[in-house]
Amino acid sequence: MRPGCPCSVSYYASDTLTLVVLVEVTIIVEDFQKFAADGEVHTAVIPVESEHSAMSACVGASAIGARVATASASAGLALMWEILYCAASMRMPIVFTVANRALSAPINIHNDHSDGMGMRDSGFVQLYCQSSQEAYDTTIMAFKLAEDHDVLLPVMVGIDGFILSHNVERVEMLPTEMVHKFLGVRDPVQPLDPKNPITMGPLALTDYYFEFKEQQDRAMWRVPEAYKKVEEEFKKITGRSYGMFEDYKTKDADIIILAMSTMGGTAKAVADVLREKGEKVGVIRLKMFRPFPSEEIAEAVGDAKAVMIFEKAMSFGAVTSPLAMEVRSALYNVDKRPMVVDFVVGLGGRDVPPTTFVEGYEKTKRYLEKGQAPLYETLGVRK
Repeated sequence: MRPGCPCSVSYYASDTLTLVVLVEVTIIVEDFQKFAADGEVHTAVIPVESEHSAMSACVGASAIGARVATASASAGLALMWEILYCAASMRMPIVFTVANRALSAPINIHNDHSDGMGMRDSGFVQLYCQSSQEAYDTTIMAFKLAEDHDVLLPVMVGIDGFILSHNVERVEMLPTEMVHKFLGVRDPVQPLDPKNPITMGPLALTDYYFEFKEQQDRAMWRVPEAYKKVEEEFKKITGRSYGMFEDYKTKDADIIILAMSTMGGTAKAVADVLREKGEKVGVIRLKMFRPFPSEEIAEAVGDAKAVMIFEKAMSFGAVTSPLAMEVRSALYNVDKRPMVVDFVVGLGGRDVPPTTFVEGYEKTKRYLEKGQAPLYETLGVRK
């Protein structure tokens, strides 16, 4: 199966009440099929005809109490759009791995965050990963987070397309028994049961729709506390945790680089080199984009003079780009507001080497001297 091909496969494991619907992401599909074929998971394979159908199947399976996951990216994710909102609004704790990739047109199969940013207001929790180990760990934790009765929301686990989805990297996998013990068996709140019929996803017009949205929003803001508990428990058995974001050498930083996913690793390497030259540079590598940890980010930024954002998405016609919009809002009410400089980079898989961060850093220093910066600009584009 080639990357980006329109192939959809569903998996259902009746004995453990687990349904996994896998779409488009080649290696995930192939490896899980191998697990099923080798008897490592007790799973039946169920083909579906499209990504729209895959997410619909996830909603149905989750409604009866199954533990559910799916994977997609780019145009496949876009085809799910309608059902993403249904899954979140119906409070289905689905885990959704997204190998973040560009959206057409023109046709492109490489990495940026356009697909994830496109679904940012769908009601999914969004967690972005830097490494393969983090992707593995986060996927396991995502089930426990999604199924928490104080949350009951679907969780997107973002992995950079090709950079992580097709990467070969050492990963410490947990014994199956340990994962079973950590996750336990899903305890559905009110599953569909033919013997006790109920209605899910009913018509709700002006009388109740607003209340549904209010409850959904409250659940989203309970995520940070639930996430901390899940990570604490996971750390006890693995020694690993990631937080809502990673702050690196930010305590005395004059300028902070803020980025997501794999760019965080490059940013930290750049900060190390610039520190050797006497430059006070720090890094915030954001993991949790939804809900956005605004108060925590503001605290981590501290007394920095500037925050330079590197992001792989554009919001056409908006005042600025998606990540910068969140950061500017988070810093709006702080007493000593730093300059926010937004750099859009890496669209369509364009490489983001260390030199791009250095270029952004030099520009930011000049903007600080002038006391003014553009709302956003692109780096790495041919003139």
